[in-house]
Amino acid sequence: MAHFRIERGYLREGRWPIAGVDEAGRGPLAGPVAVAAVILDPDNLPRGLDDSKALTMEAREKLYELIMKKALAVSVALSSAREIDRINIRQATLTAMSRAAHGLSLKPMHVLVDGKDVPDGLPCDGEAIIKGDATSFSIAAASIIAKVTRDRLMNRLAKLYPVYGFDSHAGYGTKAHIAAIEAHGPCPYHRFSFAPLKNKAS
Repeated sequence: MAHFRIERGYLREGRWPIAGVDEAGRGPLAGPVAVAAVILDPDNLPRGLDDSKALTMEAREKLYELIMKKALAVSVALSSAREIDRINIRQATLTAMSRAAHGLSLKPMHVLVDGKDVPDGLPCDGEAIIKGDATSFSIAAASIIAKVTRDRLMNRLAKLYPVYGFDSHAGYGTKAHIAAIEAHGPCPYHRFSFAPLKNKAS
């Protein structure tokens, strides 16, 4: 269960603000990867924070609004399908993480990043935490903001390209999605560096 102990430890040392950073959408065949950076208010923490993957869509939507209302700063950055194709998904994700951290209205003194890698070019020191979205409230909050932001974007893409069903699978490689690609070909928001889309770019 996520908690705020890591952040409070830094707070006691006088290292504040602390930002949590997480992404959504590394694995899909279409759409951007979305990254959020969040600085929570230690005196006004949203209740119910957890890894976005452990929450229902309804719970994520409610927490999104609560985080946006209570957090001291929130920033979102995207890396497009074309950027992902150009520099690979890992580098695109790390680049977006750095962008999100720099986009915060408060400059963090330390950044907690979900995963194994600390992005280059952060505005301060960074620390990678494996399964951080299930450990740190700040990272969990970032995971929720990133996930809801990306899901909303994919819902908008579904209206532009209804044949793919982006609103039901968010671009992941479901059987229905792959069948739609086979039937209709890819759209400009597909990731052509991902199998089974390689060599299908128009």
